[in-house]
Amino acid sequence: MNIITIDLEDWFHLLNHPLTDNEESWDNFESRLRQNLDRVLALLDNSDNIATFFCLGWVARKYPEIVKEISSLGHEIGSHSNSHQLISSHDRNFFRNDLEISIKSLEDLTGKKVISYRAPGFSLVNSTVWVFEELVKQGIEYDCSIFLGNHSHGARIKSFGLSPSIINIEGMRIKEFPVNSFKFFNKEIPFSGGGYFRLLPYQIIKRLMRISNYNMAYFHPRDFDKDQPVLSDLSYFRLFKSYYGLKSSYPKAVKFFDDFDFITLSQADKLIDWSNAQQFSLINGNLKQH
Repeated sequence: MNIITIDLEDWFHLLNHPLTDNEESWDNFESRLRQNLDRVLALLDNSDNIATFFCLGWVARKYPEIVKEISSLGHEIGSHSNSHQLISSHDRNFFRNDLEISIKSLEDLTGKKVISYRAPGFSLVNSTVWVFEELVKQGIEYDCSIFLGNHSHGARIKSFGLSPSIINIEGMRIKEFPVNSFKFFNKEIPFSGGGYFRLLPYQIIKRLMRISNYNMAYFHPRDFDKDQPVLSDLSYFRLFKSYYGLKSSYPKAVKFFDDFDFITLSQADKLIDWSNAQQFSLINGNLKQH
């Protein structure tokens, strides 16, 4: 099972950087979203795939024609928050309001219910699992915010495995689709999207995809933009992480989409035997595994 997801954001939506950490600053940068999205849509169209797009509410209001086009092409529209803030950077009230705005912005454009969500920077961690309560209250059925490896925006939630799970919350439930990984020197390393896709040789990615029964691919339009500007004041590590492999990423992605068939979250939902899935309950702000 290979699921394809796209985080719809512009090249300057980098987290933890003072020049790009709020909506007011984004108007200082030239948008490259249209041209970068065209590359993504070409990849999907040429390989006869449809995807789940996690869209910012900000993008929906700034470029409504883009979100409408994606939806009209048959792709699924989910929420990637409204203002692309790390969950841990704000309180629960901020998250609730941000989610409400993003969902309304997207639904008003597409006329379709938003039932999926991904946190900016995969920033859902142990201390913020209350997010699941807020998601189900607003009709979210699928979450894709769990990142199994440690990363710059938070440590992994160790109780989750490498396959989809169910989280039970006061008589309701949400289905979790984590980003999968492979173990390397006792560390979980993702391989099917983002900077990891740009970093790893394609033959390694191809082999790992073939031996895994569940793959969650994820990309951003900027992942295929070799000519995007370089933000100032980035550390050497951040420069490497954000810009390495951009020149070769599109040809690599063409092979990727030629070699594998992909499905959306809703299609995957219908194929999974949820009766045998890992089960959790959210009780008093803590996840308890059954």
